[in-house]
Amino acid sequence: MEPDLFTAAAEERQEKDPASSPLAVRMRPRTLDEVVGQRHLLKPGSPLRRLVGDGGGGPAGASSVILWGPPGIGKTTLAYVVSKATNKRFVELSAITAGVKEVRAVIDGARRAVGGFGKETVLFLDEIHRFSKAQQDSLLPAVENRWVTLIAATTENPYFSVISPLLSRSLLLTLEPLTDDDLRGLLRRALTEDRGLGGAVTLPEDAEAHLLRIAGGDARRALTALEAAAGAAIAKQEPEITLETVEETVDRAAVKYDRDGDQHYDVASALIKSIRGSDVDAALHYLARMIEAGEDPRFIARRLMISASEDIGLADPNALPLAVAAAQAVAMIGFPEAALTLSHATIALALAPKSNAATNAIFAARADVRDGLACPVPPHLRDGHYKGAAKLGHAQGYVYPHDVPGAIAPQQYAPDTVHGKRYYEPTRYGAEARYADVVEKVRERLKGDGG
Repeated sequence: MEPDLFTAAAEERQEKDPASSPLAVRMRPRTLDEVVGQRHLLKPGSPLRRLVGDGGGGPAGASSVILWGPPGIGKTTLAYVVSKATNKRFVELSAITAGVKEVRAVIDGARRAVGGFGKETVLFLDEIHRFSKAQQDSLLPAVENRWVTLIAATTENPYFSVISPLLSRSLLLTLEPLTDDDLRGLLRRALTEDRGLGGAVTLPEDAEAHLLRIAGGDARRALTALEAAAGAAIAKQEPEITLETVEETVDRAAVKYDRDGDQHYDVASALIKSIRGSDVDAALHYLARMIEAGEDPRFIARRLMISASEDIGLADPNALPLAVAAAQAVAMIGFPEAALTLSHATIALALAPKSNAATNAIFAARADVRDGLACPVPPHLRDGHYKGAAKLGHAQGYVYPHDVPGAIAPQQYAPDTVHGKRYYEPTRYGAEARYADVVEKVRERLKGDGG
């Protein structure tokens, strides 16, 4: 890294007085082995291992990489570890403040360093998605010719936010969300290690669980909240960080919600039943409880997709596509923005007309199958494409619907045991009223009456 006079002075101060730095800074990993989570990116021979010198270079030197993942899961940390561990020249830029001029200056410096001193340069570019196409284009020659090894970080989907030529010249590494176990280990290390809180206070399980909910998978947020709570406990001369202290310092009440226990299922059930009952306000209350408790947004989205089919069905044919789109959006963006998408979908489903006709239909059909009513398929509906099928009478007498007016051919489709049974009984709610009219006419045509 190439610090200026002020950066050097700040680093010197931090070395002399570590407590002057935020806890999240003090607890930054010093080696790749200390990195929390991301085991899939830290295997022997991985691009990140090779960037710090594990595995050498030569004709198969380390490639440029793009790190993609939500905030607080280690993108900047990984770059920081590389800067400390590598023997390469390390330069850091942020796309928020840097432009083409700064990028070209780094590239020119990299070319001089490799030509004059044989020193390779690693460029860490944070928030690369904020660069315009022209600004990203300025990186291409340096990356292609390996004048620099680029480590770019982004919270946005790189397939939309990074130009294709740069993607094709780099390895895309997807960072996985940190688990509660990852963050729990980090909090406990911060409590006991000398560079952290040095055992000044302890953290009971209920307070730890609340910090994990607050963190929402963000290591930086977890350590920041821990530091604030620890400071309050020490000021009150208390030996432990109580749940009440955590609530006071982060100004956020602990939600009584166990993601692995009864509350998880009770609140999820209440959410779906409120949607089913068209009480949009109650549904939003339970949604908020799940969000504030740190529930996995993908779990919530899955429940909404089920609700769209189970309780709305064809009364609003757009309900399921909307729920599926919400689930896809949630998977891409994560919290906190996913809360907006979940609210959008919850409101739409709660206010949609309701019908469980599709649910009842498949339940009734499955019940008959389980009761042994799955007799042989009528011969004229059987597969007639293989040799000898005609001799068996398969597909003989089948009427191709598109060959008759209205494309509805009066013939038997169901097996004898359930012929004439009605599984689908549409309601007159919402758009399903149209299906109710259609299904009666179709059933009459299939019987051959009035056809």
